[in-house]
Amino acid sequence: MDIDEAKKALDKVIDKARVHFYKPIQVAEILYRDRTNKDIVLTNLSTYRTTSRKWRDMICLEFLGRTSSSSARYQDDLFNDNATPPNLLALLGEENRRKNGIVEAYIYRKFAQRFSKMSSGLNYSVTHSTTNFDLSEFLNLFWHEPGLRRSIDKIYEIVVYSLFSALVESLEVSITVSMNKAKIDILKEFEDFAEKVIQLSVHQPIIEMKARINRVGITNAADRGLDMWANFGLAIQIKHLSLTEELAENIASSVSSDRIVIVCKDAEQKVIISVLNQIGWKAKIQSIITESELITWYEKALRGKYATSIGEAVLKNITDEIQVEFPAADNSGLSSFMNSRGYLNLQDERWN
Repeated sequence: MDIDEAKKALDKVIDKARVHFYKPIQVAEILYRDRTNKDIVLTNLSTYRTTSRKWRDMICLEFLGRTSSSSARYQDDLFNDNATPPNLLALLGEENRRKNGIVEAYIYRKFAQRFSKMSSGLNYSVTHSTTNFDLSEFLNLFWHEPGLRRSIDKIYEIVVYSLFSALVESLEVSITVSMNKAKIDILKEFEDFAEKVIQLSVHQPIIEMKARINRVGITNAADRGLDMWANFGLAIQIKHLSLTEELAENIASSVSSDRIVIVCKDAEQKVIISVLNQIGWKAKIQSIITESELITWYEKALRGKYATSIGEAVLKNITDEIQVEFPAADNSGLSSFMNSRGYLNLQDERWN
């Protein structure tokens, strides 16, 4: 293997990376450590396999505000033969040392480019109002950009959450929690439990609370479980790709709810229903919502009869959630970081 082949392998890791760039950043920090501290041996995986996660996490916390929650096994896929194994890292390391960090610089430039593209999504939600925000146009910013397409699932979550949350709040939905009065003796016996867990007591056997929909947040890259949940018993799973039988079982079995809502693209609806029927899970699905229905609901929310009370809340939710999910989309510190490491002045034809 030569350096050009090693670069192609690295490019594959970069191209496959979601917008948070965990694996490419880990490669960059391994190469940085090798170049500056010289206390690891790139051909010896044991000298950096586990500790390199900590080096990566320091960068991710600074620019992303979070770290990878994937399993250790999934994270170690980075060192598989089809990614960046030790012999390949050794080649990259030699090039990187010889050219003062050029491979590190290349990775971080790609990271900056990816987030500058994500910024266009944030800017769209900020610069558009209830009169001209178009959901299809917004989604296409991510569908038609290869560097962002792998993060489209998170964008769908944000779009669905932003609308659902605003509507539940606008409807002023409330939930009443009560107990069977005939069970008052059990309540007295376990009143400390009831107060701490259920918030019921002998003096307050009924409580009322506002209904809420919550995003689960960052999940494992390979996770197929819950995306959103409501405090009134609803579980929501976002699907934008074909649902296989195995995936369907994972969704239904990993969520302990009999009220699951699936949101999907129109073309996937029949496939999803067919798969769910085949495995006998259809009864667990409360409803299936398609993208065209979302577009219709967005049109009503932004420009319909009640747009004044709902539309601004929807757009604010989208902007807030993008900033929470992708902090570096609105972060200028990356350029200062790259400058401090001397990356901005490095130029090389191969690594442009």
